[in-house]
Amino acid sequence: MRKSSIALAVGLMLAGPVLAESWHYEGGATPIAYIDNGPAQFQFACRGGQLAMGFWVRDPESTVAGASALSLAITPDPAKGSKVSASSGGTLFAQDMPLIHLEGSSAIVRGPVARQWARIAQGAGTELRVAFVRQAGSGLEVFDSQVFGARGSKSTIGQVLGKCS
Repeated sequence: MRKSSIALAVGLMLAGPVLAESWHYEGGATPIAYIDNGPAQFQFACRGGQLAMGFWVRDPESTVAGASALSLAITPDPAKGSKVSASSGGTLFAQDMPLIHLEGSSAIVRGPVARQWARIAQGAGTELRVAFVRQAGSGLEVFDSQVFGARGSKSTIGQVLGKCS
């Protein structure tokens, strides 16, 4: 009995971080699907009947904190150890999004791009990588790259999509 209790306790401790990586849904006046990894939050919400996607970093790199606009990149199921790349077939970009700086930095995308990213997030198997990016002479510069779990994204984001036209 004691060994099985210890095994259960160890199993729950190991599962803890995985459980924290599940998508959450909040109904109400603004239905929202979100995931929070601590340093950042990624979300889809139905605001005024229109889908909006948000990426918020609590303590952004200085380049992000000082920028008025940056592009965003999303990669579903990135390969272990890979980096954000314009040549990666799985990475999509939202170009030159205005940034909001309030208790961190965030970008909000609406309309067709938000809907496209919702479908990408729903289709991810295990993880999503989202980052601020910009083109530079030497290639792509990447800032505040964040990885989020994809568990529950299909149904949770689906609930928000069901509320938006």
